[in-house]
Amino acid sequence: MQGTIEQLSISKGGMPKLPIPEAWAGTLGLEGDLHRNPQVHGGPRKAILLISAEDIAGLAADGFSVGPGALGENLTVSGMDFRQFRTGQRFRAGDAVLELTRLRQPCHNLEMYNNGEPGRIQEALLTPYARGGFYAAVLQPGLIRTGDIISLVDQNV
Repeated sequence: MQGTIEQLSISKGGMPKLPIPEAWAGTLGLEGDLHRNPQVHGGPRKAILLISAEDIAGLAADGFSVGPGALGENLTVSGMDFRQFRTGQRFRAGDAVLELTRLRQPCHNLEMYNNGEPGRIQEALLTPYARGGFYAAVLQPGLIRTGDIISLVDQNV
């Protein structure tokens, strides 16, 4: 299982996250990335959020005004079937090693994309499986760049 990191994104808190060419991934996430509500978002078990570029494109085709970084993800990844992702899998992303820790549960902060229909994007992110992305812990810190390969290195499930 292998793909490409199409975009790295960070913000000073909140969404959307904006593109950057590269970032150091440490145990608390990408350097420079902050969270509006650190009691809920971030931390070592939710250091990095990965979302499929193909799923973002599908949401846009369904009428949502989203693009890479809009959903708060740090890594927008293409060429990988997120339906095959499972908690415990480990991936090399650039020089870093990440372990998937949990599915992302869509929160109220995504309401800005509902176009006046409360809960619509939250529902769309729950089906199909993993459309809303996966959180990951950083097991081995390292530099990640736009265009880097991301590949499965260990199932560990």
